[in-house]
Amino acid sequence: MEDRVAKAVELFKSGYNCAQSVVTAFGDLYELPVELGLRMSAPFGGGIGRMRETCGAVCGMFILAGLERGTVVAGDSRGKNETYRLVRELAAGFRQKNGSICCGELLGIKKGEDGSYISEARTAAYYAKRPCVKIVEDAAALFADYLMTKECN
Repeated sequence: MEDRVAKAVELFKSGYNCAQSVVTAFGDLYELPVELGLRMSAPFGGGIGRMRETCGAVCGMFILAGLERGTVVAGDSRGKNETYRLVRELAAGFRQKNGSICCGELLGIKKGEDGSYISEARTAAYYAKRPCVKIVEDAAALFADYLMTKECN
């Protein structure tokens, strides 16, 4: 599983957003085509469309939780409850490690007067001041830990 965590970090460093990086590192386990995984997770980067709401790496974990446990039967309340429980567990683990699941809080930034954020080039200076690489690593590691625990039970 360490390889998957390293893959998520490498994907992020190569220019994919946080959600894409986490989803793509594990997508093959669910026979998710790479392009489809990249497309469906693309909107979640930057705290969902750069709104700095729920962290994209966390959203990536949640997408994986849906692939892992998501129900496909209408009215399956037990299936929904299991999926939601897994999401809450992943969120709690992430919060415990990072203090929040909110992108803006994790980055320590606020919205500009117009309510938007400006993307920065992915340079060494960018990585030095932003915790995103570690956050992607933490999200991927939490999901890897979940998978390893599941396999042991």
